[in-house]
Amino acid sequence: MRFGRLPIWLGLLTFLPLVALGAEEAGDKKSSEHKLTQAVSYLSLDPIYTTIVDDNRAEGMLMVGVGLDVPDEALREVATRSMPVLRDAYVRSLMAFTANTVRTDAQPDVTLLATRLQAVTDRALGKKGAKILLAQVAIRVSR
Repeated sequence: MRFGRLPIWLGLLTFLPLVALGAEEAGDKKSSEHKLTQAVSYLSLDPIYTTIVDDNRAEGMLMVGVGLDVPDEALREVATRSMPVLRDAYVRSLMAFTANTVRTDAQPDVTLLATRLQAVTDRALGKKGAKILLAQVAIRVSR
């Protein structure tokens, strides 16, 4: 009878280290999360897309990739909590910017864009201290 249970014990002895190894690998995946920068003060946002309209037709898309540099820890916590409000304010501002100044035959004025987004950031957070960082501004024409 003792030898009848031997395959079960051998199976368990083989299975348990595999379970432990799988749990350890899952812990490693969480710790090896991809970061854009090592700076603690940097907060990234997903790219924002707006439609370029000309003559009542969609002519293309404007894509703006932004991030925030917030050195002050208290303001960074406020910015992190306010991220949905910030993103909504950015989308609204970019929609107005795209409707009024962006054309498919010329590059958008990135200085004006950065100044506009900085003002939106300061207003949404209630004080200055967070700096807007433009990562990418691109136009995709759909002809």
